[in-house]
Amino acid sequence: MTQARTNAFYAQSGGVTAVINASACGVIETARQHTDRIGTVYAGRNGILGALAEDLIDTSLESPEAIAALRSTPSGAFGSCRYKLKSLEKNRREYERLIEVFKAHGIGYFFYNGGGDSADTCFKVSQLSQSMGYPLQAIHVPKTIDNDLPITDCCPGFGSVAKYVALSTLEASLDVRSMAATSTKVFVIEVMGRHAGWIAAAGGLVEDHGIPVVILFPEIEFDEAKFLARVDAMVKQHGYCSVVVSEGAHHPDGTFLAEQGTRDAFGHAQLGGAAPVVANMIKTALGHKFHWAVADYLQRAARHVASATDVRQAYELGARAVELALEGRNSVMPTIDRISDVPYEYRIGVATLDTVANVEKMMPRDFISEDGFGITDKCRRYLAPLIEGEDYPAYRNGLPVYVTLKNQAVAKKLPAFALA
Repeated sequence: MTQARTNAFYAQSGGVTAVINASACGVIETARQHTDRIGTVYAGRNGILGALAEDLIDTSLESPEAIAALRSTPSGAFGSCRYKLKSLEKNRREYERLIEVFKAHGIGYFFYNGGGDSADTCFKVSQLSQSMGYPLQAIHVPKTIDNDLPITDCCPGFGSVAKYVALSTLEASLDVRSMAATSTKVFVIEVMGRHAGWIAAAGGLVEDHGIPVVILFPEIEFDEAKFLARVDAMVKQHGYCSVVVSEGAHHPDGTFLAEQGTRDAFGHAQLGGAAPVVANMIKTALGHKFHWAVADYLQRAARHVASATDVRQAYELGARAVELALEGRNSVMPTIDRISDVPYEYRIGVATLDTVANVEKMMPRDFISEDGFGITDKCRRYLAPLIEGEDYPAYRNGLPVYVTLKNQAVAKKLPAFALA
């Protein structure tokens, strides 16, 4: 930047995670170490909507202790949203509004913390600022429990969800095992993952504990006959089994097992209900008594069992995003580059947003067992270090101590703006 000091804007986007606030902590604490270059870090209230509405939060009013506490607090401290900006051609006015808000508040650094749609937005804002001649450096901070961003080895948020799913599958399976002689034979847990089965794969880690498990991946077309035969064989051999089903599991024609016929704010099919569909299928065809659960928000909010690896990486990527901006980089995203599985080693790399936006990373076929219902040793080696370590929050009276920020708004300088 040509200016000696310029302000920064940070926003959280999409579904929040157990560690997205750790990235926020990394951004804000690192920015505070460079007050000669960076002025105030503003946060968007409810993500990018905060920028469009000029509803900015002054993070400089938060104490160092409060910002540090973000590292161990789940969810989105500044509020998030599912709002996808349309293309520049279809709705240029929203992008121009962002630049107007940034200009009015002296913002020259844009840190957008989210998944694939957020990377796309960050990329487009960078392009527009250049075409308008406004000096803005747009840096994407990766976040998605789905683990489906390309280039980076893993995504902050995923390791903690994987740990939660593996832990929940293990403990629920032990419960079922204890009751199998006279009661429940099959436990079904539904996890997130629309197109990529990374989260479901984590359930396969319980096989190392002798737990019989069947996994339904989005990458493998659902074959009802083969699935039922596999479950029945497991129950006959072990007396019980668990099923981990991704919300994105689908029939050969592409129809989701869990499709409700509605769409979310991003235009994606609204999913939810694969677990009861699968459980009742088992009951009808095989007669086995079952219980089912949907992990839903629990899996992405469970900071109390977050992976230490995930917390550390989330913070490091937030910090590195600021460093990249100070180095003069634009339209990039910091990444995790794995060096080795054992011992687990990685370095922080960088990817250009034109290679990240609108690209989904699916599970490699060699991570999924030949029959399509489990994971391979290669997948276990990939997952194992990502769920390693505990980073417990402080506790008081039996519950975690999480921070709630002041989130004091900045005075508006522009006329109100109506969304399209």
